Amino acid sequence: MISDRKHQRTIVERATDDFLRHLRERNASAHTIKAYAGDLDVFAAYIGPRIGPRDWNAIDHIAIRGFLSHLYDKGLSKTSVARALAAVRSLYRWLAQEGVVEQNPAKLVSTPRLAKKLPRVPTIEEMNSMLDGKMPEESSFPERDRLMFELLYGCGIRNSELVGINLDDISLTNEAILIRGKGKKERYVPFGGSALVALAVYLPWRQQLLATFKKKIPEKGMPPLLVNQRGGRLTTRSVGRIVKRIAVAKGMSPEVHPHTLRHAFGTHMLEEGADLRAIQELLGHERLATTQRYTQLSVKHVMNVYDQTHPRAK
Repeated sequence: MISDRKHQRTIVERATDDFLRHLRERNASAHTIKAYAGDLDVFAAYIGPRIGPRDWNAIDHIAIRGFLSHLYDKGLSKTSVARALAAVRSLYRWLAQEGVVEQNPAKLVSTPRLAKKLPRVPTIEEMNSMLDGKMPEESSFPERDRLMFELLYGCGIRNSELVGINLDDISLTNEAILIRGKGKKERYVPFGGSALVALAVYLPWRQQLLATFKKKIPEKGMPPLLVNQRGGRLTTRSVGRIVKRIAVAKGMSPEVHPHTLRHAFGTHMLEEGADLRAIQELLGHERLATTQRYTQLSVKHVMNVYDQTHPRAK
């Protein structure tokens, strides 16, 4: 139930504190918690102390629509407003589970219509061209960076999942990696021959680098697979910079980032005939609908399906 410990805080602020604590206990991702915290703080400030200490009924769907209008007046985009509404809905969903409210007024408020904008995914030929050639001079650690690309594209993993891989997570005999996804959910993802070769090249370089820093860096926790040039675990920010720098040097768009390679993984597997549920499992999506939005059906794939299945196409 909602705590009354801090009487000086408004009802929404206290509810937000307890809701965020609940999310942390459920091992929700740090990004989700941060986004919800920001949006709900703005919601609490808008509602303010105008309602009584337990008067949730005073916040109806009209008040929530007013909150969205307030966000538009502040210059927020439709995407940001939709995210804020999602945060309010999640708060109310939890309040209902806790028995604090009976209805969710945020469900009566329509989500802003967003433009359907699919990210531009590199073609299979572009990806092969980037990975088959040598790493460019812009790569400060080519052995590591090649493995990084092979894992991002070859396994379809997230940036955060990539940097979280420990050395012991790799099973060479099974050619699979233990991946820790969102909410600390674990899954095994296979890797192919190209990643295996890149791994075999990288590991001796990694060992040599760590031997140089062995006395300088105390060992803490499990040894990471991917390390920076000082021997520490590579960060997601560093991975983003490296991917963009190498992609641009290879003649690709400066918009390429680690998530682009994850999109490419799902899209290319779909184009080559992979089952959507298998792709869902590999990507670590909880719902198939997420995978369907995530993968990009290309014109080539749609035409091939039509040619092979429609009776009037032959």
